[in-house]
Amino acid sequence: MNIHFVQHEIFEAPGAYLQWAEERKHKIAFSKVYDNQPLPQSVDDMDMLIVMGGPQSPDTTKEECPHFDAKAEIALIQKAIHAGKAVVGVCLGAQLVGEAAGATYCHSPEKEIGVLPIQLTADGLNDDKINGFGSTLPVGHWHNDMPGLTPECRILATSVGCSRQIIAWSDLVYGFQCHLEFTPEIIELLIAEEEDFLTNNTKHRFVQKPNEIRNYDFSEMNRKLFGFLDKLADAYKNNSNPR
Repeated sequence: MNIHFVQHEIFEAPGAYLQWAEERKHKIAFSKVYDNQPLPQSVDDMDMLIVMGGPQSPDTTKEECPHFDAKAEIALIQKAIHAGKAVVGVCLGAQLVGEAAGATYCHSPEKEIGVLPIQLTADGLNDDKINGFGSTLPVGHWHNDMPGLTPECRILATSVGCSRQIIAWSDLVYGFQCHLEFTPEIIELLIAEEEDFLTNNTKHRFVQKPNEIRNYDFSEMNRKLFGFLDKLADAYKNNSNPR
């Protein structure tokens, strides 16, 4: 498979998503927009588009962040969806996928940073790509926004602080507000960006201290993510080569 990553910041790295692609020996391409790498003009050579997170929001302007072009990314995602490609959005990426599907993002009821459990909904337990997560799973979080909803989408997982953790807009288009891709290396990059806030936070009840986040073993959530991606890849192949 040909996997294309859109990465907005060096500290919002693809982590376990990239590990999965490398271990499966998929062909990998990047648009590291923080390094001014261009978005692809076509999705013809792409099988799966993975759009990562970032501190921006879908309404961040080019004046506010010159390397981030929300409209261009939304247009790219729309091309991928319309062409029947597999699409995964992570955090900001999930919000952009929602925008591409016609749904406006909004603020989450709570800011969440750290490792906290998500709960699968009835739709999640019936989704053959997600139900391997079990009814509840500790996963990474680093957000205060969440994706918009369309009438036909399905909410697959929630948390106490955010009602839209995993969303399916179609059988091949998924959004993860949460982060199953976290690794110790990514955590160190993220903590370095916000260590003062994390250390001194007294306002947000779902924001953990740096060492509490560092001490978590991310291998189980990574393994669950690999299972989801394997099933998504299989669904794409079956959709592209109907029997």
